Amino acid sequence: MRKPDGQGSYTYALLEKRGITTMDALSAIARALSITRKEIGFAGHKDSNAVARQWISIENVEPEKLKLLNIPDVKFIQFNKHSEGLRSGMLAGNRFIVRLRKFNQPIEQAVKTAEKIMAELASRGTPNYFGPQRFGLRNDSHILGLTIAKGDCDLFIDTFLGTAETQESPVIAQAREFYKKGDYKKSHDLWPYVYADQRRALKSLIQKKGSKKHAYHVVDKNLKGFFVSAYQSYLFNQVAALRMPDIDKIIAGDIAYDHISREFFRVENTDAENKRCQNFQISPTGPLFGRQMMKLNPPAADIENKVIAAAELNDRDFQQMSEYGAKGARRPLRFQPHNTAVSAGKDRNSSYIELRFELDSGCYATCLIREITKT
Repeated sequence: MRKPDGQGSYTYALLEKRGITTMDALSAIARALSITRKEIGFAGHKDSNAVARQWISIENVEPEKLKLLNIPDVKFIQFNKHSEGLRSGMLAGNRFIVRLRKFNQPIEQAVKTAEKIMAELASRGTPNYFGPQRFGLRNDSHILGLTIAKGDCDLFIDTFLGTAETQESPVIAQAREFYKKGDYKKSHDLWPYVYADQRRALKSLIQKKGSKKHAYHVVDKNLKGFFVSAYQSYLFNQVAALRMPDIDKIIAGDIAYDHISREFFRVENTDAENKRCQNFQISPTGPLFGRQMMKLNPPAADIENKVIAAAELNDRDFQQMSEYGAKGARRPLRFQPHNTAVSAGKDRNSSYIELRFELDSGCYATCLIREITKT
């Protein structure tokens, strides 16, 4: 996509959010503008546990109107105009500045350790796991995705509205208890307005006399697609764990990713391709399971087949997943951080180690940080 040129019907706004998810920020903006969340374009999700900036696009809404909005934890930094709206996937990459505190060793030693690990991650590659934020604040997005894949409307609604988590607010916990008791009206009235899909599902249960099938169908399809994608991510992480620590090695039967051409190809000469792999020209790949996914040949395929067998997935499940956009693909098992830097500093809070790095789209900073901070 061309860079915004100052012309067109779409307003681009650089959004800064603190402590909330991208979807919650978009819902709050949509509510303030009296539009639907679907009318706001964005390229990707940003971590809720951070000060994060990202561009959004809205058609036929002038910057002056956005400047007047007063939304907690959300502000607009910059504006532009363009003739085309943002869509998921239109993200080149992300820049990160992360400060680590509370070390278990002197800061001088901690810096040296972080520098050594960062160099290793840039050389051999960082495990390309999907980070914990991929699975939602309740860590249940993949569980909801599994219920969708299996076509279990009842279990989806029970999990979506009833399963409680200790980190949730007392009000939401109470709303879930009323749902489990069958008091949908009290549950509906307790859910905050920002939880539009939960409220819509409960309203359907009230109107349709408890029909969970109807309630399932009023939940936003894009949100359900996010849950199915999270389930794909969960399965990918299982395969990646089985391939550790050899994510920088090609094995017979692999499909590799060419980092230069950005294309996937079937490996024919393992020895030759491992030489390119050592130079980070190519990487082995893992599965985003689906009907259109390129399948490995044995023996590499045996690893992925174990995960499919354990999940008890079949062609009908893959068809169901494809209806929510999860058609299947492949993903490199590692990524390479760019423009890395490690330094020490001190502010009014305490001493810290500052990490600076850039990642390609779809790579998780939390996974890189975990490699540096884990015991």
